[in-house]
Amino acid sequence: MRRYMILLVLALAAVALPAAGASASGCESRTNNTYKKLMDCVTLDGAREHQAALQAIADQHNGIRTSGTPGYDASAAYAADVFRAAGYDVTVQEFQFQTFLTLSRTVLEQVAPAPAGPVATNIMSYSGSGDVTAPVTALPAPPADATPGCEAGDFAGFPVGNIALISRGACAFALKASNAAAAGAAGVVIYNNTTGTLNGTLSSSFTLDIPVTSVTQEVGQQLATTSGLVMRLKAETFRGTATTANVLAETPGGNPDNVVMVGAHLDSVNAGPGINDNGSGTAAILETAEAMQKVNPRNKVRFALWGAEESGLLGAHHYIDTRTQEQLDDIALYLNFDMIGSPNHVFFVYDGDDSDGVGAGPGPAGSAAIETLFESYYRQVGESWKGTDFSGRSDYGPFIARGVPSGGLFTGAEGIKTAAEAETWGGTAGDQYDPCYHLACDDYDNVNLHALDVNVDAVAYSVLTYAYSTQSVNGVPGKPVPGSASVGSGSSSAAGYPGGTSSGLHDDEDHVTS
Repeated sequence: MRRYMILLVLALAAVALPAAGASASGCESRTNNTYKKLMDCVTLDGAREHQAALQAIADQHNGIRTSGTPGYDASAAYAADVFRAAGYDVTVQEFQFQTFLTLSRTVLEQVAPAPAGPVATNIMSYSGSGDVTAPVTALPAPPADATPGCEAGDFAGFPVGNIALISRGACAFALKASNAAAAGAAGVVIYNNTTGTLNGTLSSSFTLDIPVTSVTQEVGQQLATTSGLVMRLKAETFRGTATTANVLAETPGGNPDNVVMVGAHLDSVNAGPGINDNGSGTAAILETAEAMQKVNPRNKVRFALWGAEESGLLGAHHYIDTRTQEQLDDIALYLNFDMIGSPNHVFFVYDGDDSDGVGAGPGPAGSAAIETLFESYYRQVGESWKGTDFSGRSDYGPFIARGVPSGGLFTGAEGIKTAAEAETWGGTAGDQYDPCYHLACDDYDNVNLHALDVNVDAVAYSVLTYAYSTQSVNGVPGKPVPGSASVGSGSSSAAGYPGGTSSGLHDDEDHVTS
């Protein structure tokens, strides 16, 4: 049934499906209640099938899977069907939220003095809509004006109907755009005042129906010095209340007073399909859930695919805010998997005990034990790891705020890989961990297959462990996973339970801390 559903989705979008691994044969009909059985059945190919399905959905829906759009709704329906087919009790928890959506590709292109190709541009969040072709009037920039566009007087004599070109700096983007609109501008282009792209927001209070977009400093300075410049600026946006949903799936059995929660966000940003961010975490969870469908856990396991994470962790916040204190007390721990296959990856583990001394403090009591579990896994498969701060940027944030022990994995987003990291994990020093982070190129090919392969197993390893016992985290008695702690073909194994020792395993000193 699983293969049929996936093949049907992909056939509709004419997307080729990667071949399933031979080791997965018969997995759906057996009880994968040991590490070896589960690792044999949780495969990279299986995770890639789910990523291919999400890519196909995006291809059918304007290239995106943003919460509040049909692309997200189709993603949620797909995930819910996968969970139901595997025998889980599924709840689709709808909620409303204020959002900004781009309904079609933003266009910025030169019309005169000679037609030219499209200019790379990023729509400002909460921009209005419009399709205007008009001359461009550039405002003086620093040092001629230290506060460009920040005062109404900056637009004295501005030609009504023109597009305003304004340097970033000194005041909010919304103020620049509002002053331009008041002077009669038909559109606004704001260029950066430093290197790199500009991804700005006008904030949800901006309601003027005028298109506002951004370009790099280099492009903006070039446009500002182009004589007789005429451009076309087109933006189609939505600002307002939208409906989205969390997809929750839990095991029919297991102790309901000691719930293991496992989460990833399902939505993409407006710019692209989000197949690493966060089709990677989503795929790993779906693959793990399918492989564990016949396991009878000691603790109830609840999988969560969150909506509107990219709008401010709204799905996770909504879930937490709608729980009673008793329901929150029943959550033994929360595992978060957001971006676990980044192309220029590092194997990051959330720093539950604040041993790195960076940023936020430690997580709630028990978080250190979760960190130790993932370190044990990496040690057993011969991979180095590095701590990463609980910065609050992903869905663990609302859980930590309510005292739920939390942990998880991350392979990096817009951060820059260091030379030391490249020496340890390969890749390119000086480049982003994910060069396609929040861009249209975050597609099916924007994944490091080795990183995803390792981390899909890590997800399964941790879920199976805590399905049997959370004692190391919250003191609730459990029992070891049956059999040995084997974590994959050809890897070393520790007898009995994760964190044990055997010959061939790496010592603690082998992990990377800086």
